[in-house]
Amino acid sequence: MKSAMMLQELPESKTLSILNKVTVLKQEGHDIINLAGGDPDFTTPQVIIEEAEKSLKLGMTHYVSSTGILELRKEIASKLKNENALNYDPSQIIVTAGGKPALYVALKSIINPGDEVLMVNPSWVSFEPLITMVGGTAVSVNLDPDQNFKITKDLLSNACSERTKAIIINNPNNPTGRVLTNEEFQAIRDAVVENDLILIADEVYEKLTYRGNIFTSLASIEDLGNRTITVQSFSKGHAMTGWRLGYLALPEDLVSSASKIQGHLATCVPAFIQQAGIIALQKGESAVEDMRAIYEKRIHKVVTRLNGIPGITCPHPEGAFYVFPQVEFRNFNAIELANYLLDEAKVAVTPGIAFGAKYIKNIRLSCAVSEEELEKSLDRIEKAFTN
Repeated sequence: MKSAMMLQELPESKTLSILNKVTVLKQEGHDIINLAGGDPDFTTPQVIIEEAEKSLKLGMTHYVSSTGILELRKEIASKLKNENALNYDPSQIIVTAGGKPALYVALKSIINPGDEVLMVNPSWVSFEPLITMVGGTAVSVNLDPDQNFKITKDLLSNACSERTKAIIINNPNNPTGRVLTNEEFQAIRDAVVENDLILIADEVYEKLTYRGNIFTSLASIEDLGNRTITVQSFSKGHAMTGWRLGYLALPEDLVSSASKIQGHLATCVPAFIQQAGIIALQKGESAVEDMRAIYEKRIHKVVTRLNGIPGITCPHPEGAFYVFPQVEFRNFNAIELANYLLDEAKVAVTPGIAFGAKYIKNIRLSCAVSEEELEKSLDRIEKAFTN
């Protein structure tokens, strides 16, 4: 029995495949430090857990509106207005089971078979498969590490064709940690407007910025509001990866189509999880800031240590919780580097080509692990690369 042809060609998530390998090695008794994932090591703030427990005991275990309970959508709309300068009616908010379903619903709402979607690389590993799954064609726009991964209007516009329908921008960026500048906002705006594109703004790391960098939502940029679908998640900032809670905010014209897709895709996100999301927005910000401050200290330490190792150049991230260094070692490519570190240092990292074929000398390391594990992994990496 054969699966659908499209799925036969669909690649497995490169980060999940590495995590699966790590799991097997750990089960075999190997002392592996995993820096390949994107799961915060912090426990979800207690106030959020307690709200979920209370909601379960109150019987919030039944179907609710497929687009999300109204109280949560109102809270999200308020958050977007107060924090992001975005004006959405709660009816324009759809609550999803995490960021991936939000992206799927966004893409499925706008893409017809054969439509092209620009994907600015380095980009998150699931963008291309999600585009393929909805019948679109992913077109890579490769940013130059030597230019600090700067986005320009020419790069975007030159990648457009008569089939180009949309563009996905991730800000702050996974894996580079870049936060968009005002110059880049204008470049994106000009390219989107002049080429009549829809912009999907993946902003799941918005709470995690460093060194004075300020996050700005793309939909708040002049002329982009009615062209932008904003995708968000509670996973990273609130340390709620396992809860599977996200949302998208979209123009009125797309609400009906997106709501139909969500209804057939998931019915609804569990009510008790949505109730916990309300409390996350109302009472979770101090915990989010505490975690952000710890990430910033960890990142500074990791960047400093890596830049002290011959052959490694590691820019300081401005957001998210990863570092994306270039490594010159024995002429190894990214996959060889990742396998070498796993075999010799017992440290799991993600090869740069998981985020774009151009990044053959990069690896991604997560700083969302304990300081003790980070220190131990850096010692192992330094030893492996100086032998």
